[in-house]
Amino acid sequence: MIEKPPAREHLPIRAVMFDLDGTLLDTAPDFVVVVNRLLAEYDRAPLADATIRRSVSNGARALVQLAFGVAPGHPDFEPLRIRLLELYSDHLAVHTRLFPGLQALLHALGERQIPWGVATNKPAAYTLPLMTQLDLKPAPESIICPDHVKERKPHPESLFLAAKHLGCEPAHIVYVGDHRRDIECGQQAGAITIAAAYGYIEEGDDVDAWGADYRVDHGRDILPILERLL
Repeated sequence: MIEKPPAREHLPIRAVMFDLDGTLLDTAPDFVVVVNRLLAEYDRAPLADATIRRSVSNGARALVQLAFGVAPGHPDFEPLRIRLLELYSDHLAVHTRLFPGLQALLHALGERQIPWGVATNKPAAYTLPLMTQLDLKPAPESIICPDHVKERKPHPESLFLAAKHLGCEPAHIVYVGDHRRDIECGQQAGAITIAAAYGYIEEGDDVDAWGADYRVDHGRDILPILERLL
């Protein structure tokens, strides 16, 4: 666990919000299956698991670019993206699990009566069925997807809406994420930020350069931070 010197005095926390892919849930194993299944449909060689894993947080567009080397605007791009999402819809929660240490964290939040939720750029069409199938306990009290806001992360609107759902100010929220956009979202909302270095970090990306209040290398490291903030 690494923390930077606080730029301000943190308020007592009232809620914890998580990014989804690469922070709360390890969704990469299911994306590995569907990306390589799509490649097989076009008689292309599969990609290494680690190569796909690094790009999962950037969504379907990034995965299409990674797998097929075509950018948005290319005539093949949109059909590939749609087919990838069709395959993913049928493979949402086969291998997806909470990251190690996160179930214990959710249990601890429940014992302390601290609500938690998700703020993600993953569309509701995939986020909500995925969360339903996983049936996490205690259940999230706020799930914010791009469908619910005008501006997606890194804009802070997701956390502003979450604060309304959770009955607190954004400054009372801890936001955990595995991408620079998550930390920027939290910072702009005035939340306390934790960078999840165990997540889907792109090659060459410097987690410490994001400027988060804290950095964790394992899910078990989050609870000690929250206990200090309480």
